[in-house]
Amino acid sequence: MLGYVIRRVAIMIPTLIMISFLAFLVVELPEGDMASAYVSRLERMGEEFRGDATEMLEGLRRRFGYGQPFHVRYLKWARDFLRGSWGHSFFWDLPVRAVIQDRILLTVMLTFLTVLIGTAVSWPAGVGAAIRQYSLFDNVFSFTAFVMMAVPNFLFALVLMYLSYELIDFVPGGLFSPDMIDEPWGWAKFLDFLKHIWMPLVILGFESIGGGVRSIRANVLDQLRQPFVTTARAKGVPETRLLIKYPIRMAANPWVSSIGWLLPTLVSGEVLVATVLGLPTIGPLMLEGVLNQDTQVAGAIVMVLSTLTVIGTLISDLLLGVLDPRIRVAD
Repeated sequence: MLGYVIRRVAIMIPTLIMISFLAFLVVELPEGDMASAYVSRLERMGEEFRGDATEMLEGLRRRFGYGQPFHVRYLKWARDFLRGSWGHSFFWDLPVRAVIQDRILLTVMLTFLTVLIGTAVSWPAGVGAAIRQYSLFDNVFSFTAFVMMAVPNFLFALVLMYLSYELIDFVPGGLFSPDMIDEPWGWAKFLDFLKHIWMPLVILGFESIGGGVRSIRANVLDQLRQPFVTTARAKGVPETRLLIKYPIRMAANPWVSSIGWLLPTLVSGEVLVATVLGLPTIGPLMLEGVLNQDTQVAGAIVMVLSTLTVIGTLISDLLLGVLDPRIRVAD
């Protein structure tokens, strides 16, 4: 197992290097540079400069190294990123880390809670539908899962907001009340957070639960038809023990292998939902950064999300190695 862990960790290093290079390309691809875009935006807004705009532009270019060769800028960007300095946002006029760190934490927290809810609902429903194939239980949950997968998240968000307003006279937009946004964390802010978080969790978990039920049901059904399950039944192994030891354990492999994709999948799928609900998560921030050509923010978000995805994939690989020893032997 130790050798398996070492090999998986070693693979992360060249992967992260390649990701950092691609993320830096996101910063460098637009024509011109951010300093020119920043000065042009100020001029369009009617900003008056104390000195010559050209001097200001040249000063910004020297400050952020735009006149240096590509490889020098990349190495400096990668070094600063490792040190926790992720560049400067010209649009927000703040360090990139200050712009995105709170949103990254909220996004990771939202992802973690969505996974917990999806797991708690989809596994019992999927396994129950598989062992009672074509029963009323199976038909009801299969139909519900198809509906969950078919309805767009943003449409479900609009419907849920309308029902919340009509039935309980409350629309929980955002993750905090306006008077709690800038307050330090405490019991009052935590209760306010719980008051608002239920709707994003229900909406984001809606589609994942539907897909999870269908996937788990199919995997368990496939394992129930395997010869080793028939042999175990013939030997008199109790049904509950047989299900846990063989079909459910083997059916968990595809689900565990997808853990590393959850964060980027959630971020790409929650942009519209977060926009509708006004959530301070990373998806809308990245969209706003791209629309405003703030490539420093976009590149940093790509790098952070990619790093978290690689770490999630490592966790998936390690869990798979524990769950199924054949993977460690074949690797």
